[in-house]
Amino acid sequence: MRTKQLSLNALWESAISQERGFSPDHFAHLPNAARRYLDHAIAPGTAIASAVRLKMHGEIKLKHWIPFKAEQVICWERGFIWSATAWMNGFLPIVGSDRLIDGIGAMQWKMLGLFPVMTGSGSDITRSATGRLQTESILLPSVFCSDEMSWTSLNASQFRSNFVLQGEKAELDLTIDQQGQLKTAKIPRWGNPEGAEHHYVDFGAIVDAEGTFCGYTIPTRLRVGWYFGTERFESEGEFFRGTIDEAIYR
Repeated sequence: MRTKQLSLNALWESAISQERGFSPDHFAHLPNAARRYLDHAIAPGTAIASAVRLKMHGEIKLKHWIPFKAEQVICWERGFIWSATAWMNGFLPIVGSDRLIDGIGAMQWKMLGLFPVMTGSGSDITRSATGRLQTESILLPSVFCSDEMSWTSLNASQFRSNFVLQGEKAELDLTIDQQGQLKTAKIPRWGNPEGAEHHYVDFGAIVDAEGTFCGYTIPTRLRVGWYFGTERFESEGEFFRGTIDEAIYR
């Protein structure tokens, strides 16, 4: 199956580089908050990237918080692969990946790389993975330079980006500070955090730190989870705490 065979390197190599550079003047028509965000996130003249390759570490919640290290490639036109190793009880490795490639989502995780502990595929997995990729657009700010994005101002520090990715509509709400630094991102994402039927649930990220790579300023420390914007986020929704160590763009 193609989605299982494609590697991180192959996805990265499939990304098409663009020669067009970022010019703030091209976005003078956007709502004020959206302009501030783009001006902060992308340095003038930076090549408009179609992909990013990331290295990260942190903790993920699987009943208990456990450490992980991961590498991820996001290729906006095709999807993403997140490949990671997490350590149960501090020493038992769980190795696997989450992915969305060309409209097909899948996950596969194995203890010691041998014994399956979590697998998933099908339409619900694909739809949920698409919502994840829509949220992770904040790690590839160049996608917001597309003419296919539409914008709505919510208030002086918050705006909404509307777009369609792999057939799924997105309403991504971003909150920034006075300097344009991203503080939160929220989206209705298809999922089943309660373990029942899939449905749309508010999903999002809190940005605790940022860094600049190749002309792009992106979140480098994030807390991510379901029930975003409610008390349930802290008590049961948060499941990912990550730090971006490296990012390269093409």
